Amino acid sequence: MTVQEIRAFNRFYTNVIGALDYSRQLYAPYTLTESRVLYELAHSPHTDAADLRGALSLDAGYLSRILNKFERDGLVEREPSKDDPRRRRVTLTARGRETSALLEERSNDAVGSLLSKVPADDRPRLAEAMQTVRKLLSDGRRPRRDDVVLREPGPGDLGWIVQRNAALYAAEYSWNADYEGLVARIVADFAEDHDPHLERVWIAELDGRPVGCVMCVRDEAPATARLRLLLVEPDARGLGIGDRLVRAVIDFARGVGYRDLVLWTNDVLTAARHIYQRHGFVLVGEKPHRSFGKDLVGQDWRLELRGVPE
Repeated sequence: MTVQEIRAFNRFYTNVIGALDYSRQLYAPYTLTESRVLYELAHSPHTDAADLRGALSLDAGYLSRILNKFERDGLVEREPSKDDPRRRRVTLTARGRETSALLEERSNDAVGSLLSKVPADDRPRLAEAMQTVRKLLSDGRRPRRDDVVLREPGPGDLGWIVQRNAALYAAEYSWNADYEGLVARIVADFAEDHDPHLERVWIAELDGRPVGCVMCVRDEAPATARLRLLLVEPDARGLGIGDRLVRAVIDFARGVGYRDLVLWTNDVLTAARHIYQRHGFVLVGEKPHRSFGKDLVGQDWRLELRGVPE
């Protein structure tokens, strides 16, 4: 491949991206760079200005002007980091989350319009080619924590949650199809009837593919949310994805006003249990049961959201 071919591809790709914003309204009233900052903040709950500069390769002065604008518009709040007072933690306000969601919806619609011109049979080939470009130009480096993005589910992601839960728990714990049925019912209930202001699903994405998930849904108890279906793919473990997913649920549940966060798990899920303990969950009950073709010990865990450290 020659330098000219790479440059030709770059010009072509730049034109394609430019075509997505043919009306110049895709990110209005913000610029593309400003929308990238909003996206990063929406998908990385614990971010400071230094993290943003590194992730987006932005000049410190330019980023400062963007954050000042966001603060004037009521989109972000800044405060000293509890871990390092020299750093400034940046978080989205409720208005900031709404604005980010609107910009992301516009972007998804624009990309969907572009893909509609690609025959369905060619789309897997297109996705594979894009992943190949990313891998070859990444210089063979191992994935890093910053490469993982938390996002809302897109078409097919809820089905992926069911399939991967069934496959992984069968492979790692020999659970039978009863577990797949349980997961399918949980996901179907969410898909058919959920309150987007009080319930949410997160997908962890790495190199364009889903590698983890978690759900936050309303519990039967008043002012209580329930964490469900935490999962991280084996080849993506070690990147802190489980911790980020659980932290996303905690931040969301606290932000919308839940008083408590609960979950049910089984004692054989050691790695998940350690994550819950790190985030302050307390074991409140255990009970042996026969489920999924195995003798298990079910566990109920609870986290009081009032006073939870951010």
